[in-house]
Amino acid sequence: MTQAVSRLRQLDYKQGVIYFGFLGIFLFFALTLHDVGFLSPRNLTNIVLQTAPATIMAIGLVFALSAGEIDLSFGSVVAVSALAAALALQSYPLVVGVIAGIGAGALIGAMNGVLVAYLRLPSFLVTLATMGLFAGIARSMTDLRSIPVLNDTFAGIFGSGSLFSIPSLVIWTIAAVVIGHIVYRNTRFGAHVVATGDNPRAAQVSGIKVPRIRLSVLTLCGAMAGLAGLLYAGRLQAAKYTLGESDLMTVIAAVIVGGTALNGGKGSVIGALLGSLLMGMLNNGLILMGLDVSDQMIVRGLIILVAVAVSLRDTSR
Repeated sequence: MTQAVSRLRQLDYKQGVIYFGFLGIFLFFALTLHDVGFLSPRNLTNIVLQTAPATIMAIGLVFALSAGEIDLSFGSVVAVSALAAALALQSYPLVVGVIAGIGAGALIGAMNGVLVAYLRLPSFLVTLATMGLFAGIARSMTDLRSIPVLNDTFAGIFGSGSLFSIPSLVIWTIAAVVIGHIVYRNTRFGAHVVATGDNPRAAQVSGIKVPRIRLSVLTLCGAMAGLAGLLYAGRLQAAKYTLGESDLMTVIAAVIVGGTALNGGKGSVIGALLGSLLMGMLNNGLILMGLDVSDQMIVRGLIILVAVAVSLRDTSR
């Protein structure tokens, strides 16, 4: 009996915050906005479709934060990857465009990883610098012009298409969440990521190649941002330097609210999915309520503040 009570006390209440928060906000909007179509199938589907790129980025960020690192450059990576894919598709087949998009993201992530893992520079400062660097590169790639995506197959696979009446963006989201969850929870790599974030020195002593893990998670974060860029380009059928610019706060909020610790050693891919849907639902509900962009930013900021307070609170005291 004593052991059972002890285990109940040790249960991390933070893991339940996202579930109760998601349910509470959903019920609030369902009751207050039922007459303006919040619960309509079309509106709920739009929420999922609009949050698909953010969910993809959030999965990559879960791995980075769990390893004790952070990537602030993924918004710029999204734009560079989308533009690289769109430019490649103008002259080359579909496969080349896909490789160009995801490859650009992975290369940028690997560059961040090398600077962090082997030159031992803080990931916050490295990715803050590369965020500005690649935001400038994205603007110079096309002289601030939007690049149309005229490949219908690409648009179908990464944007407007469907399979068995399931939108392709939903399929990408489900596939990324399932694979990400399995890798994070059930593979040696996932265990090494968590161990690295929890105590890098102990992980190194136990035989884990900590620099390689740091390089891997930041490369993965870049590759996922590259995939998100493809989803944006496919859905909009165009690539522009502004893609991903507004996603930084949303993705970080989704990951933190979803239960991933800022100081490493703990994360949840499923939580990141719910956090992303929560942020999308908030944006959608606030728009239906008639609030403008500035009000939405205020609400997101407050949510991040509360989530950070919950994430960093020392429950042992």
